[in-house]
Amino acid sequence: MRQLKVGDKLYNTKQEGFNDFVRYSFSEVVRLTKTLAVLRNGIKLINQPRISYITEDIGYSVNRQKGVHWHLVSLEAIRKAQIENEKIAAYEWFENKKFSLQEKQWIYKQFKKMSEGEQ
Repeated sequence: MRQLKVGDKLYNTKQEGFNDFVRYSFSEVVRLTKTLAVLRNGIKLINQPRISYITEDIGYSVNRQKGVHWHLVSLEAIRKAQIENEKIAAYEWFENKKFSLQEKQWIYKQFKKMSEGEQ
């Protein structure tokens, strides 16, 4: 466990209930004070690593919001964010798209082909 340095890249996750997608935010430490690390997006973190059970084992608390933690970026976190962002994009596309009957028939045929191939 170490204190943050200028240039460290961090991320935070947010989720509105269990049925919501995990939304990732990324930022970078741009300035340090005696006790805080200031991120590019203006968020101030207490520059003291803490045990965190939220996303990673170690986190850095947001100043005046002890329950909100940011974590050092890892390849695993980037992969998870990419997967989650793809889910969000697909969900939002289907929510906003108005399908014509012809498109619905095409989608139905594709699903039918897939289910026949699985048997």
